[in-house]
Amino acid sequence: MSVRSVILRFLVALWPWPAVARGQSPELIDAAKRFRVLFAQGLYDEALPFAEKTLRLSEREFGPGHPATAIFLSNLGRVYKGQGKYAEAEPLHKRALVIKEEALGPEHPDVAGSLNTLGGLYQAQGKYAETEPLFKRSLAIFEKALGPEHPSVAGSLNNLAALYRAQGAYGEAEPVIKRALAIREKALGPGHPNVAMSLLGLASVYQDQGRYAAAEPLHKRALAIREKALGPEHPDVATSLHNLAGLYQAQGKYAEAEPFFKRALAIDEKALGPDHPDVATDLNNLAVLYHAEGRYAEAEPLHKRALAILEEARGPEHSVVASSLQNYAALLRKTGRGTEAAKMETRAKAIRAKHAEQNPAN
Repeated sequence: MSVRSVILRFLVALWPWPAVARGQSPELIDAAKRFRVLFAQGLYDEALPFAEKTLRLSEREFGPGHPATAIFLSNLGRVYKGQGKYAEAEPLHKRALVIKEEALGPEHPDVAGSLNTLGGLYQAQGKYAETEPLFKRSLAIFEKALGPEHPSVAGSLNNLAALYRAQGAYGEAEPVIKRALAIREKALGPGHPNVAMSLLGLASVYQDQGRYAAAEPLHKRALAIREKALGPEHPDVATSLHNLAGLYQAQGKYAEAEPFFKRALAIDEKALGPDHPDVATDLNNLAVLYHAEGRYAEAEPLHKRALAILEEARGPEHSVVASSLQNYAALLRKTGRGTEAAKMETRAKAIRAKHAEQNPAN
C-alpha cells in the first residue's frame, strides 16, 4: 500500500529566543509582542507585517548594524522559512550573522545562535553539506565561551545529531545525541523538558533503524517528563504522544497507536485552536493510520479537513500542502477514484516543482 509514513513531530533545539534590546520605543515593543504571539501559533502570514514593522523600527531606533536589528532580521527570516520561502529567508539570516560577528566578535555566543539558525534553514532544504560546518562552528563557540557541559552546548549537539540522522548517519548521530542528553540531565536535572527533547532525539535515531524496543522507553520517559513539567494538555505533550503513536504504527500496532493520536489531536485543538497547522498534522496522521487499517470512510474527512486547514494557514502552494494532497490522493486511488487522485497528484507535483525552482539545492 502506497501511504506516506507518519509525520513525526519532535523539536530540534535551536538557540533560545533572544530578548529585545533595552531602550526600544513602545511601538516597537508592541509590534514585537504581537509578532511573537502570532509566530508561536504558526500564523506566519499574520506575523509577517509585524516582523517587517519591527525590523523597520529597529533600523530607525538602533541603526542597521546593531545586534537588536539582527534579532529582527532573524525573526523575519523565520517567518519566510515557515512559509517555505527559503530564498527570501537566507539573506536575512546571513545579514544577521554578519552584524553579530562585527558588533560582538566572531566567538560570541549570540553568533553561535545565528549559526544554528542559518544551519537550520539549510537543513530544511536538504543542504546538508552547507549545514554541518555551521552547526560545528556553533558548537565550538559554545564550548569555548560557556564550557563543554553548558546546556547551550547540548542544544548545538542536538542540532548536529538531527543533521546526521537526516542523512542516515546513525553511527555519528547516536554518540552526539547521547552526549547532549548527559549534559542536560546533569545541568538541568532529569525531569527538565529539554531532557525530554534529547530523549526524543535518541529515540528517533533508534526508531529509524528499527530498534523499536530501545526507542519505546525513551519515548515514554519523554512523555512522562513533559506531562509532569508542562501539564497534561500542553502542545509539547501532544508532540510526544505523536511520536509514541508513530512508533507503534511503524510496528503495525494500530490499536495501540490510535488513542495516542486521538489524545494529541484533542490537546492541540484545545490549546492551539481547531484551525492550527499542528491540528492538520494530527488529522493527517490519524487519517494515515485509518488508511493503513482499511478504514477509508473514517480517513477521508480527516484528509479533507487537514488539507483545508493547511491551505488556509500556509497558503495553497506551501510544501506541506503538497504532502497533504499526496496523502489524500493515495486514499482516493485505494478507493477507486483515480481521476480525482491524478488531479491532486498533479497539483502536488506542481507545488514541489515550484519550490525546487525557487529553492535550488545548489
